[in-house]
Amino acid sequence: MTTPAAGHGGGTGENPYGLMAALEQGGTIAWATFIILVLMSAASWYILFVKLFEQQKIINQGKRARTVFWQSANLREGAGKLEKNSAYRQIVDDGILALEQHDKLTDPTDQHEWMLNSLARSQGAIASRLSTGLALLATVGSTAPFVGLFGTVIGIYRALIKIGAAGQASIDAVAGPVGEALIMTALGLAVAVPAVMAYNWLMRRNKAVLEELAKFSNDLHGYMMSGGTVRPVITGAAARGGTGAAGMGATATGTAPGAASPGGTTATGSATGATAGSPKKM
Repeated sequence: MTTPAAGHGGGTGENPYGLMAALEQGGTIAWATFIILVLMSAASWYILFVKLFEQQKIINQGKRARTVFWQSANLREGAGKLEKNSAYRQIVDDGILALEQHDKLTDPTDQHEWMLNSLARSQGAIASRLSTGLALLATVGSTAPFVGLFGTVIGIYRALIKIGAAGQASIDAVAGPVGEALIMTALGLAVAVPAVMAYNWLMRRNKAVLEELAKFSNDLHGYMMSGGTVRPVITGAAARGGTGAAGMGATATGTAPGAASPGGTTATGSATGATAGSPKKM
């Protein structure tokens, strides 16, 4: 009565058809397949969390740019208020540099086209950094099922070998290898499905981030090419976040920031007078 129970792991509490038992029966190929799937899964989850942190950081930078940057007196002051090495700071610095270098060109180029290309190149560099690692997620999502299928094929092959050696298809001969094959299939799917979902989610978030960067770049281009007369209007919480002084993002009329009279009163005027008239003076 007790011998069958012990043979099925009843005395030790071990499952003879569990994951570890299947790996031990599968040998080197089963262990190699399992380790590859584990590494692929770990890499996928690592990339997911790293990219989420990176995207959220840029989203927070965008909120700060909307509430702080356009309230500054000029571009250089606004750039100084942005976080160093941030995506928005990079766009502003590249725009200022391109504006300063335009007159140094030996073959004159239209300033609008020069600035558009420079800002587009800056956005392209940021988009390239955001997409780093996503190719690995796509690779894992498309190849993990086949890695698991490889383990499945090896398990079924071992089952057929045991059937041929035993001369009959008994359940004891095929249960272990077939169980191993099913486990490998399940592991492959368990690795692939989260990777595919993470890839699609990150791509959608990347698109939203890049759209916000494109809006900021377009506003910056308009400001530079108009000498400060074309500027975005700050609304909602961003407008309430100011101190009453109209900066780069002020509406049509307001108070020029930092323009205080000797008597301590604040000079008021049109928003176009808040900065220098020429786009070269920043």
